[in-house]
Amino acid sequence: MKLIVFSAIAIIVLLSFKIERGDDDYETLAIGAKAPNFKLTGVDGKTYTLKSFSKSNVLVIIFTCNHCPTAQAYEERIKQLTKDYSPKGVSVVAISPNDPIAIRLDELGYTDLSDTFEEMKIRSKQKKYNFPYLYDGKTQSVAKAYGPVATPHVFIFDKERKLRYQGRFDDVEKPTKTPNNFDTRNAINALLANQQPTVQTTKVFGCSIKWAEKEKYQDKIKEDWAKEPVTVEMIDESAIKDLLKNSSDKLRLINVWATWCGPCVTEFSEFITINRMYRGRDFEFINISADDPANKEKVLKFLKSKEASSKNYLFSIDDKYKLIEAIDPKWQGALPYTILVEPGGKIVYGKQGRINPAEMKKTIVENKLIGRYY
Repeated sequence: MKLIVFSAIAIIVLLSFKIERGDDDYETLAIGAKAPNFKLTGVDGKTYTLKSFSKSNVLVIIFTCNHCPTAQAYEERIKQLTKDYSPKGVSVVAISPNDPIAIRLDELGYTDLSDTFEEMKIRSKQKKYNFPYLYDGKTQSVAKAYGPVATPHVFIFDKERKLRYQGRFDDVEKPTKTPNNFDTRNAINALLANQQPTVQTTKVFGCSIKWAEKEKYQDKIKEDWAKEPVTVEMIDESAIKDLLKNSSDKLRLINVWATWCGPCVTEFSEFITINRMYRGRDFEFINISADDPANKEKVLKFLKSKEASSKNYLFSIDDKYKLIEAIDPKWQGALPYTILVEPGGKIVYGKQGRINPAEMKKTIVENKLIGRYY
């Protein structure tokens, strides 16, 4: 079953990549061409230009990003490449080409971070990047000059800064498997030996570049979300206990809230965002209102205002202590209350009070049922 799902995801990704590469994309730099200059800010606050790497015998520029699962799959390999080749006079620099405004929430299902400059700083710190990580998302002028087609996309330049290799990092995405062809390392080794790489270009697999022109798709997806039906169902103690058993094959996020609870109302939009990010994975968001059962219309009105097309419930009994015991005996009763439940009923996260959205996203994507890679 998982093989079928994986194959389906791979086909969708490939088709999406093929469809999105069109008039909005830019011509890839030709082998032998001089490296276009750039002036970009790194996550370390420094400004980098082509001249910043003038002392290096080989310059490796990798267009990559935070959110793409393929890009994340190569993070450790890029770090290792930098560690192995820096002593040999090779500079490795990463550039994020994506316009973060052009990224839809449903494209963030494999990450907790999007591609804003601030989020780049967070990812770089979390993963302890040992290479410069530069932001090109504001103007995308460097990406337009180099023409990457996906993330990650590698460009390798010799001492004269002529392009000698462009393409994939290697031919196996999954970090736990050994590649058959170490294209990037082979090209670097050849240049260090004053030879031309045997392979100068390859195809690239990964997420398409999020050009600013794709911002127009944001309006369309928002219109689609607004059309999704919003309902609320009554739920009793027995049904809640069944929810907690989680006989599904999905990671289940459950939020207990009420319309009269200020923190609940304030944070509810965060759950809608989380749901839109991960609902295409083995994940589901369920919320249970602790309002008086007689206030069903009020609850529904609020849910509609938030476009909450998730599974929405209203506790059918006006006895909040029964609700508390049904949800979690360890819960003291203050709202909001949020738990993350694995299949089989194991609660892997519980929070009384408002959640930390960044922490929640990270917890979800790093759960064994979700993950950052295909």
